[in-house]
Amino acid sequence: MKAKQQHKGNDDKNALAGTVDQRLGAIPYGFGRKLDIPFIETVERTREALKMEGFGVLSEIDIKEKLKEKLGVEFRNYIILGACNPPLAYSALQEDLDIGLLLPCNVVVYEDGTGTTVTAIDAARMLTISENPKLEPTAAKVDEKLRKVIENL
Repeated sequence: MKAKQQHKGNDDKNALAGTVDQRLGAIPYGFGRKLDIPFIETVERTREALKMEGFGVLSEIDIKEKLKEKLGVEFRNYIILGACNPPLAYSALQEDLDIGLLLPCNVVVYEDGTGTTVTAIDAARMLTISENPKLEPTAAKVDEKLRKVIENL
């Protein structure tokens, strides 16, 4: 993946989709960016951006809370959003009923120094596990939409 220059403010919204902020490095199974805004605001922006691309959040796991509860350890703010685009999920399930093992699409938001990082799963890469070429068009659409989510934060 190609790295992008770090942008501030409104320039973040104009960043190229499919790129990774230099500070993130290459993510072999996803893509994302770092934002210079607080965690809670980033979570809300992420939810809204997902909604704009037709995704609903089916599940939310607050890792900080769960690690405190289960292990008694402190951890940074870190939330996993299980996102689903119903028409695309239905399309994938029409081709392979077991593809549900790879659903929903995870989007992660976490505190990173003074900012927040958002990453999304690379659906096309993940769905190659199925070795079903009929899933490729659906996976490409999912990736296109998830990249727009990241771009529009």
